[in-house]
Amino acid sequence: MQVIKKSIEGLVEIIPAVFRDERGYFYEVFHKRNYQEAGLPYNLVQDNQSFSKKGVVRGLHFQREPNAQGKLVRALTGKVLDIAVDIRPDSPTFGQHEAVILDSALQNMFYVPEGFAHGFAALEDSVFIYKCTNFYHKPSEGGIIFNDPDLKIDWQVSNPIVSDKDLQLPSFKEFLASI
Repeated sequence: MQVIKKSIEGLVEIIPAVFRDERGYFYEVFHKRNYQEAGLPYNLVQDNQSFSKKGVVRGLHFQREPNAQGKLVRALTGKVLDIAVDIRPDSPTFGQHEAVILDSALQNMFYVPEGFAHGFAALEDSVFIYKCTNFYHKPSEGGIIFNDPDLKIDWQVSNPIVSDKDLQLPSFKEFLASI
């Protein structure tokens, strides 16, 4: 397993050791001791899965304290552009984002800790899965509109398909006013 620290503190891309032969491949998706030794979360309590057609954008979502969630995300099939926006007010990278392409052919994963808004764009039809460090808690959910002009995120899709719920999320400035 290779751990690649990203430019924003706390964000990590994980490249697993994939063993391929004429039958296919094998790899360990999660190994508690290896994650613990790498300083990654190893108390993951909930798994989620979604299917998204090419062009779907989901997010930007987060949960407020004390129910904040870290997420270990990957594309089981297809390819997605994964986005994490730093919403930790005391962080030197507050308001900045990191983008990682998660590709089922590479089997790479992305860890997004608590304190980040998270979203993704399906670059292909994709099954997206994520393990969480905390349970989903509806009253704690929050979000920021995906196409906020202050965040300047290039989602790499020309005509995004976005849920009505996500289209009603506040702007980054509105989010700032609420913290």
